Amino acid sequence: MRTAVTIIVPTFNERENIAELVVRAGAVLADRDAEILVIDDSTDGTAGEVERVSADAALPVRVIHRAENTGGLGGAVALGLAEAAADICIVMDGDLQHPPELIPEMLSRFERGDVDVVAASRYVGGGHSRGLGTAVRFGVSRAATLLTKAMFPRRLARSTDPMTGFFLVDRRRLDVPALRPQGFKILLEILARSDVRIAEVPMEFSERRNGTSKATLRQGATFIAHLARLRFGKMSLFAVIGGIGAVANLAIMWALTTMGMPYIWAAIIGAEVTIVGNFFLQERFVFGDMRPDARGVGTRFAASFTFNNIEAALRIPIMALMVETWHISSVLATGLSLIVAFFARFLFHSLFVYAPRRARGRTDAASAVSESKPDTAAQRIIRAIDAEAMRPGEL
Repeated sequence: MRTAVTIIVPTFNERENIAELVVRAGAVLADRDAEILVIDDSTDGTAGEVERVSADAALPVRVIHRAENTGGLGGAVALGLAEAAADICIVMDGDLQHPPELIPEMLSRFERGDVDVVAASRYVGGGHSRGLGTAVRFGVSRAATLLTKAMFPRRLARSTDPMTGFFLVDRRRLDVPALRPQGFKILLEILARSDVRIAEVPMEFSERRNGTSKATLRQGATFIAHLARLRFGKMSLFAVIGGIGAVANLAIMWALTTMGMPYIWAAIIGAEVTIVGNFFLQERFVFGDMRPDARGVGTRFAASFTFNNIEAALRIPIMALMVETWHISSVLATGLSLIVAFFARFLFHSLFVYAPRRARGRTDAASAVSESKPDTAAQRIIRAIDAEAMRPGEL
């Protein structure tokens, strides 16, 4: 019996490409139980075009239009994996740079029965990436691939192109609800979070015919942040943002003291500016996956701002004591105090600011009763540190 398959196509303003994609995919899947599932975030009427094309398509075509672009392209794919009719899913872009004619070869490789993922690679023998266009884009792509493989040397040992957006995956081998994709690179998310076997087939990456590339500097920043989150966990990403804030804090303090401001006032201003800046960076890059279940953004900001100011109110006198007693520079004293404060900030934000609403308090009197001895606060903190610092990690 031939494998049933769902083709998942995440789209953002690909109206001009949909008709050809459906025709070409239908031609190569005519002898299979197959469907095309479009997850659309467009503003150009792509969803309406999908519905128009589906009336005469050779195979069933569905479209889900998302009101909110949650998780970017990766979030669209995760939704597609959850909604697909078949367990065997093929993910491909809607811009025709991924040739549908490669689908039979991907299915044939999967049907040998020894792999869970079949990726279309630009860098395995016979493939190419001329569709990237400029030498700069090619260089950025190769550098990102090498960086990613260096970060996950074992998980990606058998993958030459973990950044490809064209791949087959057996949904039964994934914990789909556990995926937390951000930006474009959903295959990287799957390979990093799942113990799957991968094979590759060569792909000739075509040139874009219509529309414009969705790759931007913002997407690049999202990729770097997501890569750090995958490899090191939330605590390390929190530390990166804290480090950025610390550098900004020191720079502001240095500038103000250079202009003659007393170091205490300079430290206060530096702290306030970086407290606000760090909150918005943490919202975007560290705790973005926890926001939907947490309290409102105003409440989160108030809790974070209050805690950090209390922490700063305690830290700055200690910093002043080090300056006056140990006679070290005010900049060095500030740096040392920020390192000490890091763990308290991380624990407060993880366990309180972004804690799920349903996890707080007791829903009824029975929740106060437990058959086992309750954990101590220290045990809960230790487990939280371990879970957040090591998730998902590569052991």
